[in-house]
Amino acid sequence: MADTLQNPNPNNISAYYQTRAAHHGVVTSDWLAQAQAAVGRHPDDVLPPEPEVKVAGKPFSVIHEFNNWRNQPDLAEAVAAIRALAAVIRNSEATTMMELEIELKKASDSLKSWDTTSISLTAGCDLFMRYVTRTSALEYEDFNSAKSRLIERAEKFGEISYKARRIIAMLSQDFIFDGCTILVHGFSRVVLEVLKTAAQNKKLFRVFCTEGRPDRTGLRLSNELAKLDVPVKLLIDSAVAYSMDEVDMVFVGADGVVESGGIINMMGTYQIALVAHSMDKPVYVAAESYKFARLYPLDQKDMAPALRPIDFGVPIPSKVEVETSARDYTPPQYLTLLFTDLGVLTPSVVSDELIQLYL
Repeated sequence: MADTLQNPNPNNISAYYQTRAAHHGVVTSDWLAQAQAAVGRHPDDVLPPEPEVKVAGKPFSVIHEFNNWRNQPDLAEAVAAIRALAAVIRNSEATTMMELEIELKKASDSLKSWDTTSISLTAGCDLFMRYVTRTSALEYEDFNSAKSRLIERAEKFGEISYKARRIIAMLSQDFIFDGCTILVHGFSRVVLEVLKTAAQNKKLFRVFCTEGRPDRTGLRLSNELAKLDVPVKLLIDSAVAYSMDEVDMVFVGADGVVESGGIINMMGTYQIALVAHSMDKPVYVAAESYKFARLYPLDQKDMAPALRPIDFGVPIPSKVEVETSARDYTPPQYLTLLFTDLGVLTPSVVSDELIQLYL
């Protein structure tokens, strides 16, 4: 079961987890429930059909299943991992709960080793294991009943995970007002969903997109916004401070939300937050709760490196050292609110949510 295939695309980061109605954020549980109910009625939230992954004569492969789910349009990497782990339970030939849990653990470890730099992939696998297998009641059921219960939980976990982006988009709408200017950094699918929902709600706003070096993902986001007829202006990354006085709020995604309430995100997020903080501009983070990770970085170098090649367009002498880190850490004091599928949270309560998620 433990596949050892290497990740052919280590740069793809995205992901998720389960919704808790009880939360300690700045919104009421009624508001969160209304958002969840609205998402439940949304036509875009129908889960994509399950891919066909069985090949005659070949054993089940969790990596193969994972890669098939990853090919679904707009499906987050962590959600693909969750669906793959659910398939492990369905395809398991184990005869005891202990054997099944061992298979799940091996499959989870295989997925996490597929991309060791992906925070959301690791957190999604860990949360799946916690949510699906945690209960003593399963020990008192016959194996077939217990397995059916696990499959039911796994499917529910995957469905909730898939809807997270829509819930976040619904919760964020009251913070976007007519006539505002929003600065975004790089490409985030959840931030795009927030802006897309605001446009569908006929809100009038404009967006400043940073170029998003080193991979220029801001170009992709600006193109998507242009398709929605949202007024958009593309900035080079070094023009953030120059343009900040025109900005009303900053919206960023996150590769991971850490125990301190800070975030790990693409390179440049930290300096944008510093500039925004110095000019009293709110910094909002949109992140699914599967990105809540049990990490506590103390500084920029206190986390696993995620390196990406940088093309400067001209030859670089071999004696010149190039910084290739692709992400940085933004401390919680520079963030205003986090929009999550758990509710709208202040950075100071993230540690409480992490405790609840991993209990």
